[in-house]
Amino acid sequence: MPIYVVDKPLNLTSHDVVGRARRVLGTRQVGHTGTLDPLATGVLVLCVGASTKLVQFMERDTKDYLAFISLGAATPTLDAEGPLGEVADVPDFSDEEIGDALQGFLGAQQQVPPQYSALQVGGVRAYVAARAGGALDLPARPVVIHELDLLGRAASLAAAPQTFSPTPDGRWRPAATGQKFSLPPRLGDFPTLVVWARVGSGTYLRSLARDVGAALGVPAHLSGLIRTRAGRFGLTQATPLDLLGEQAGLGDLQALDLPIIEAGPELALQLRQGKRPAHSGTGRFVVLLSGELVAVVDGDGEQLKVVRAWA
Repeated sequence: MPIYVVDKPLNLTSHDVVGRARRVLGTRQVGHTGTLDPLATGVLVLCVGASTKLVQFMERDTKDYLAFISLGAATPTLDAEGPLGEVADVPDFSDEEIGDALQGFLGAQQQVPPQYSALQVGGVRAYVAARAGGALDLPARPVVIHELDLLGRAASLAAAPQTFSPTPDGRWRPAATGQKFSLPPRLGDFPTLVVWARVGSGTYLRSLARDVGAALGVPAHLSGLIRTRAGRFGLTQATPLDLLGEQAGLGDLQALDLPIIEAGPELALQLRQGKRPAHSGTGRFVVLLSGELVAVVDGDGEQLKVVRAWA
């Protein structure tokens, strides 16, 4: 079955979107390739039916975001869900100071996840413990932040740009005309940074907002977030959730950004039988038979090994 690219609306969890998709599409087999928090909007990729097998290859894709980081106020959730915690005056930072702080987070690093997250320790969800007034020991995890670009700054979230247009290279920039995004209700009038981010899988933008504030010496929270790309799929390809039932969806091959091997019947049979046929290529490949996806395989320069095969 196909793959759907949905523009997740505000105030729905990713699980809520999956539930609606199951009802609209008439199947229980629906998965997504990367969670969005309820107060985030934007690209959520849904894999349906047999295509759910592709989630394992797509959930590690890089993702792009428009992030609104409000300085001078912290929250326990690290976002606009609140409530407000520490509040402090914000110095008049220069663009250079802010840029230097952002650049300090580029590359591979260790990031401490939010307490209000679905991570588990000893079978207990972090957000369950947090809502009960506790806190789990969440160790820092390796993440990669590829790009951070300061698009603008404003005296408050209300004054920050909310209309953006895509650029030819897939980025988004503030514009007089374009797409106006919905943001969560603001918790107050705090100086706000508008940042375009490209990050690796597992990166929490809420944690990044907290850490950017710490680097500047002030509390901070993520006051708005829009995912503009997940893997090969951008926001311009996304359909509103209410129109999901009217969409035909996309094929599996449009989801995987991998080299393709056109396999003959013999090679396909060998892979299905668990054999490791000789092959000169390295890396991960998509194997096709008569134009249909047969398997995703790994090659070490000498042999191919099946990662997941389709009958």
